[in-house]
Amino acid sequence: MGKFTVLNHPLIQHKLTIIRRKETGSNEFRRIVGEIAGLMTYEITRDLPLQDVEIETPMGKTVQKELAGKKLTIVPILRAGMGMVNGVLEMIPSAKVGVVGMYRDEETLK
Repeated sequence: MGKFTVLNHPLIQHKLTIIRRKETGSNEFRRIVGEIAGLMTYEITRDLPLQDVEIETPMGKTVQKELAGKKLTIVPILRAGMGMVNGVLEMIPSAKVGVVGMYRDEETLK
């Protein structure tokens, strides 16, 4: 079985409470889901490898860090995950978005 991460961050828990309230409107719900996605992105990218890169600043050249390796691809689980795409892309604008289509048998529910 693959690895998964449980995020019990206080801000995420707070925002989940807001979106679960019955009086939360559609616009606020979508906005907060995007915020949750951004917070989740921060946490789940914590261990991504970095590489040194030389850049030019107004003060001269310096060596800084950037994400190493291949480009990232995010694959939301349809439909609920679609609301999180923009929140992730705000944090990692160069990420590609992929889709995996699946369905279940309505008779067996498998």
